[in-house]
Order: sequence, then structure tokens, then C-alpha cells
Amino acid sequence: MKPIATPKYSGAISQPGRRKAALRDDGGMPGGNAPLALPYLSGYAPALLQQVRDWLEAGKAGQWLLDRHPEAHNRRTDKSLYDYVDALRNEHLRNAGLLHKVAYDSKIHVVRNALGLHTRRAIAHGGRLNARHEIHVASMFKHVPEAFLRMICVHELAHLRELDHDKAFYQLCTYMEPQYHQLEFEVRLYLSYLDTGGAPLWGAGAEGRA
Repeated sequence: MKPIATPKYSGAISQPGRRKAALRDDGGMPGGNAPLALPYLSGYAPALLQQVRDWLEAGKAGQWLLDRHPEAHNRRTDKSLYDYVDALRNEHLRNAGLLHKVAYDSKIHVVRNALGLHTRRAIAHGGRLNARHEIHVASMFKHVPEAFLRMICVHELAHLRELDHDKAFYQLCTYMEPQYHQLEFEVRLYLSYLDTGGAPLWGAGAEGRA
């Protein structure tokens, strides 16, 4: 697959929505003749969606991802994740504000309907209001390639300067990670692969797999 631009969509649909969307779109009954629903890839070109369906049904998607990203990163703890994200901030957004917390979160993928989350709170200190920035990353990113982790961290870091998912936001994402759009597509492909019953490709539970 060639690199493509991602649609302006962030996060992931909820677990109930995933289960419903995973059904064939034939009135809600599985086993119909309609195309496989791909909720994580909504907004992409129809030709690309058909190619993804073909790969998923033929069992090729997992191997394609493994060929591109053979190994997972080793940043498993919240401290190592903080150090990783703060290094990215120092490299690209040094004047954008300090990070007070960076952590893996096992709940945001289901409860918050997202893969990552940036929060900004005003804290009173000495008569002044200081912004407190926190970044939470879905726990699934503990066991993915470093490129996938970088993509989601870049996304959340961009919110230090840009609140909305607009043109300026995505320009900042691609400034920090030139392959941002391609990597976001690959993350969405991996989520689609897992939704159709694929085994984890990296880390705990990986079985070698495609």
C-alpha cells in the first residue's frame, strides 16, 4: 500500500460500536453479502477500503504490518513513556508548556472513546493560573512498534498548541513526524485487523500471526 493522507478523524469508536460495526452491513445480521465494515478507516478512499478488506479476508494484513515493523518498542512503564514524550516535546515544542503527567491508561480506549488524550487544567499558584498538561495513552500502545507509539504521542503533543483537529493541527503533527499520516493509517489498519479476529502481532499474546 502506498502512503496516503488520513481523514481528519481522531480517536476510536467505543467497544459496543466496534462490535456492531464488525457485523456485515445487511440489516444487522452477520454473514450477509455486504462489504466488511471498517469503522476505524471511515473516510478513506473506497478503492483503499476494498484493498484493506481483501487483505483482511486473505490474511495478508498482519504480515504486511510485521514486514514493515518487525519489533515492538520497550517503553512499558509510565516513567519511560514520560521520558519518551518529554524528549519529543523538548525537540519540537520546547516553549509549548511543561508536561506534568504522561501515563498509559487502560480505560480511555473504551470509556473515553479515544486512543490518546491530552488534558489541560488551570492550577492556581501564587495568585497566577498555570496550565497543567497531562497526556494519557491507551494501554494497547505498550505492545506496538515505536513508530506507532510516536504517532499517537505526536498527536497528543500537538494539542499543546492546537486544540482543534484542523489544518494547523495536522501541519504540526507532520512537522514533528513527517510520516504521521501513513503511520496513522497503519495504526487504523492494525485496529481493523484486531477487530476481525487477528491475534496481537507484538508483545504479550503475539503468536506470529498473520
